[in-house]
Amino acid sequence: MATSIDVFAKIASNERMAQLRAAREAGVLPYFREVQSPAMPVVEMEGQPRIMLGSNNYLGLTGDERVMQGARDALARYGTGLTGSRLLNGTTALHLELEAELAEWMGTEAAIVFTTGHQANLATIGTLLGPGDTVVADAGDHASLLDGALQSRAKLRAFRHNRPDKLEVALQKAARDGSGVLVVVDGVFSMEGDVAPLWEIAELCARYGARLMVDEAHAVGVLGERGAGTAELLGVEDRVDLRMGTFSKSLASCGGFVAGDSDVVEFLRIQSRAFLFTASGVPAAVGAALAALRVIRSPEGRDLLARVLANARRLNLGLHELGFSVVDPSAVTGASGARETVITPIVPVRVGEDWKCVLLWRALYDAGVFTNVALHPAVPLDGALLRTSVMATHDDAILDRALEVFATVKREFELEHGPLPGPGE
Repeated sequence: MATSIDVFAKIASNERMAQLRAAREAGVLPYFREVQSPAMPVVEMEGQPRIMLGSNNYLGLTGDERVMQGARDALARYGTGLTGSRLLNGTTALHLELEAELAEWMGTEAAIVFTTGHQANLATIGTLLGPGDTVVADAGDHASLLDGALQSRAKLRAFRHNRPDKLEVALQKAARDGSGVLVVVDGVFSMEGDVAPLWEIAELCARYGARLMVDEAHAVGVLGERGAGTAELLGVEDRVDLRMGTFSKSLASCGGFVAGDSDVVEFLRIQSRAFLFTASGVPAAVGAALAALRVIRSPEGRDLLARVLANARRLNLGLHELGFSVVDPSAVTGASGARETVITPIVPVRVGEDWKCVLLWRALYDAGVFTNVALHPAVPLDGALLRTSVMATHDDAILDRALEVFATVKREFELEHGPLPGPGE
């Protein structure tokens, strides 16, 4: 009698499981560390204060009293959960206000709020496209965009990261596929913090009749005069069909949204399985996001936007001067048509080898600085990096202290483990 194969058997031989065990046994596992305080510039982690250079809390609003009050008010009014989907019993006045204000902020006809950012991308691409359509994606796109493409069962054509010439080749091939074409790109790429050349991408989409969706998760509340993201900064808002964003970064909460034409948004409301069959976000999360959005759109918002980018420049320059290989700011075509340099709060340090990167992370962690570790396949093979990021609420003294730690750790680390990549490497 034939027996089935145990679907769990592959776990024992999985390479990543082996790496996880080895890192845990060596005491250098950079993931799942316990945070014991709010996401502030300095946090309590595993019993020690550490400078937080690994948070997406770009504007520092998770500790803002107005945002916390927004969460408290929503909790008091609606309780801890809505116990149903948006379609049925999970829509409140907070959702409707948030969607209206997001659309106004983005300059679009409508917006739809999802429970998570991942769900927003999955739902949108998986609903709008189907077999026979084509998704053209940047090779560096966030996993949720690629997951949406896979769910849609559309043909996926990837192009080399931030290469408009390669995008044009992909669009030429997609035109021969004989159906709808959607180009999906990150506005700011989550690992290296570089910016998509949206001016050129929008031009190509118009030339080849493709629709364009931009994931602005790491750009809303960061770039543009009103903080509306890369499309605003580069002057292509009217040429981007769909703009996605999340609440878990600058908006100091959890959730996601898609903004665009009202017909597209309404179609997602009635047709997206990921929207229809997911419980509505908890009221406190929606209330916090709405309060954070109002802070960003207030006169104080521009000061926060300016401060986070000033801090990014300070950290980027400081690490460069210490001899680290820091990813350079992006040079892209701006709203005026001229080339301009754009810096983002994501300041990655190239290390190269996975284990070397993990050991450097541990040395910084022990010295009181928390960073994120990005290893293959999140980055190219032998392209491991420490992903650092800043908040508007980091002050000069905290950033200077972090740089002092980087300098000390670098000297001691290179004596034991050999040189780290330098500027330009």
